[in-house]
Amino acid sequence: MRITAGEWRSRRLRGPGKTRNVRPTPDAMRERAFAVLGERVLDAQFLDLFAGTGAVGLEALSRGARTSIFIEKSRAAAGLVRANIEAFELQPPRAQLLVRSAKAAVAELAAADRVFDIIWADPPFEKWQDGLDALEDAFSSGLVAPNGIGCFECPERAGIEEVLAEDLEVLRDLHGGASRVVMIVRV
Repeated sequence: MRITAGEWRSRRLRGPGKTRNVRPTPDAMRERAFAVLGERVLDAQFLDLFAGTGAVGLEALSRGARTSIFIEKSRAAAGLVRANIEAFELQPPRAQLLVRSAKAAVAELAAADRVFDIIWADPPFEKWQDGLDALEDAFSSGLVAPNGIGCFECPERAGIEEVLAEDLEVLRDLHGGASRVVMIVRV
């Protein structure tokens, strides 16, 4: 795994190895999604739900995001995120790791009146609906800025359109192999 562009382009990240139950976003999919996000990333407040290795949040920082908060429930995966943050010599508030569930983190951050320009949710594929619920909670609680965007990584065959909240719509849908990144906005 590596950072695909920006300040740390081509810099390698610590990955999960074969023994951990973490599925990092492939470099090519990350590169495509961030190309679509473009200038939205510059100076953005970024939230990485289900952070895994932290690759997505670190990619955002490399491409000019002001801050990135990493949310990871698994202590083993959180250790990977922490190691990658330390390898890049990042400190709060630029990078911060919260070890808790995505739903709990969304509620906690909303209660603290935090607002994010971009929220990326990449849940375990077998629990993609839980990830979509957390992202919808982020929109409904005001955690997503008025012109903000939610990026939802899920299995290729996930039926998102059938279960997406009425006040949200798909802006872009990027397909790539067994996964896709669905970009969601409030209407």
